[in-house]
Amino acid sequence: MSAARGLVALAAVVVALVLQVTLFAHLSWAGVVPNLCLLVVVGAGLVRGAEFAMVLGLAAGVLLDLAPPADHVAGRWALALVVVGYLVGRVRSDVRPTATSVVATVGVASFVGTSVFAITGMLLGDPGLGVGQLLEVVVVALAWDVLLTPFVLPPVMLVFRRLEPHGVAA
Repeated sequence: MSAARGLVALAAVVVALVLQVTLFAHLSWAGVVPNLCLLVVVGAGLVRGAEFAMVLGLAAGVLLDLAPPADHVAGRWALALVVVGYLVGRVRSDVRPTATSVVATVGVASFVGTSVFAITGMLLGDPGLGVGQLLEVVVVALAWDVLLTPFVLPPVMLVFRRLEPHGVAA
């Protein structure tokens, strides 16, 4: 990966993170904000493949773990977004994804990512929600991410497509 590609990918994550912790923090639904960083990782996985998405997921996850108002053990979002990057990158096909397949992929990725985050919290003994409340958080996060997919994924995927050299598949 060239330095320019890395900087553009990191800029996309930083913009998503800033919007997530500032603007969307005021628009929370049941205390849950949409995970824009997850959507950027999904876009990277769909366009560039698993390796690129995993690296971007690690960077996005670490930034998300450290960004205020983080109240959990650091590393949980990093793990969740690496898993999401791997899974989305592995299901990527060589044909252009349809709108339905992208929304379905975001739904599965949101469910998996939020579940990994929640389960690691339970395993690490992070104080917080019970199992019933965690299920509600997973469902609300999934709804948020799917609702924002048509607005976030097309420009993110376009940026990552432009980063790919012509005739070379990642």
